[in-house]
Amino acid sequence: MNPDTALSLDQLRGLHLPGNAAGALQGEIVAAAALGLAAALLVGLLRVLRARARDTLRRAALAELAATRGLDPEPRLVAQARLLRRLVRTRLGEAAAGLEGADWAGTLDRLLATTFFTAGGGRVLVDGLYRRRETPDPDRIDAELGRLIGRMRA
Repeated sequence: MNPDTALSLDQLRGLHLPGNAAGALQGEIVAAAALGLAAALLVGLLRVLRARARDTLRRAALAELAATRGLDPEPRLVAQARLLRRLVRTRLGEAAAGLEGADWAGTLDRLLATTFFTAGGGRVLVDGLYRRRETPDPDRIDAELGRLIGRMRA
C-alpha cells in the first residue's frame, strides 16, 4: 500500500470467508470429531472388557479357594497349591507356572504383591508339601490366600 494514499473506512473491502466456509460445520471438522469419539468409545470398551475379565478370574479363584475349605488339611494344601499354579498359568503363562523353589515363591509374591510366599506362612505352599513338618494352620493360610487373591491386580 502506498503511504500517499490513505483509505477511508468506506473504501475498505468487506471481510470474505474462504471458499467452502458457508456452513458452520465443515466436513473435515465433523470427520475429526467422529473419529475422536469412536476412538474414545473403543478405548473405554477395551478397559471395561479387561476389567471384567480380571474380575471374573478373581471371582473364579476365590470360589475355588472356598471349595477347598471342606477338605482335610493335607489335601487342602495340595488343592490350594494347584489353584496357585493355575492362577499363575492364566496370568503369566506356562513358563512362569513351571518354576520351582525360590523362583516360584518370587513369582507368587510378585503376582500377589506380597512376601507371604518367600518369608511368610505361604512358604509351605511353595516347597513344604513334600517335607516332613508339623501341619500348618490351614485356616490361617486360607484366610491369607483369600485376602491376597481378593486384592489381586491386573
